[in-house]
Amino acid sequence: MTNPQAMPEVSVVMGVYNGAARLQATLDSVLSQEGVDFEFVVVDDGSTDATGAMLERQAGRDSRLRVVHQANAGLTRALAAGCAQAAGRYIARQDCGDVSLPGRLARQCALLDARPDAAMVAGAVRYVAPAGEPLYTLRRPGDRLHEGLAALSVQRIEGPPHHGATMFRRELYERVGGYRAPFAVAQDLDLWLRFAEHGRCVGEEDVAYEAHLSPDSISARRRQDQLQLADLAIRCALARRAGLGDAALLAAAPALAPRSSGPVRGLERARFYYFVGSCLRQTDAASARRYFRRALRAYPLHLLAWARAITG
Repeated sequence: MTNPQAMPEVSVVMGVYNGAARLQATLDSVLSQEGVDFEFVVVDDGSTDATGAMLERQAGRDSRLRVVHQANAGLTRALAAGCAQAAGRYIARQDCGDVSLPGRLARQCALLDARPDAAMVAGAVRYVAPAGEPLYTLRRPGDRLHEGLAALSVQRIEGPPHHGATMFRRELYERVGGYRAPFAVAQDLDLWLRFAEHGRCVGEEDVAYEAHLSPDSISARRRQDQLQLADLAIRCALARRAGLGDAALLAAAPALAPRSSGPVRGLERARFYYFVGSCLRQTDAASARRYFRRALRAYPLHLLAWARAITG
């Protein structure tokens, strides 16, 4: 149990917008962590569902949870606000809807304690489908993570298995400038590349985190925006490493408009469900067919989904 009068070792930081449906599972997974003193800073980014009320009720029961309410400003600004409130030596990320597995915080904290050369640690991640079916596990253990971040092209770069599975030094986060507003998405890659210029980025072998895939996630809805800003993050890294700085690149970065929610959204959802079904074909054929049918309901012209729904 955290002593509220002492500085915590770890500040877990999360931004959430309308996440009430899966919020409690996330809160429970963090607040049940043992073996390390921590606080949990959650920024409610202008939610219009029950998120704010749920957070306040939980904070009334557990002093380790600190809630910040702000008008909707997007994930990057929510994370920046949360990290500005962090008091711990280390900052651990968490996303709403996902769960931190038992022992995650203590293990990552101990690794950073033992590795003064490490800027960041990232656990392996188990990805699960919307109904909880296990899909696949990603891990980049040891130096593989640092080497993956050194491949400065959009096609080749490999970061941590998930933003939410990372823990990093708060002092370094502040020194490199934290999350930066021009990166409405890909804010994680921009931060990781700056960390890699000041220390090692270390991957864990153990699964520390379970990520719940959703068709409404940023990765599903704004993939093209992510690629555009990932390219900007890489160009900024190249400029810094050439001694030129990246201020001019950031100043010229275009503001990204919200994506259309018309027919393209249906196609995006169909692609998501088709991907999930494809992951499940070899391990759970019945569930795979259900996801292929959901793809067709989202976008009836998805020909590959028709073929899989018929043939399995």
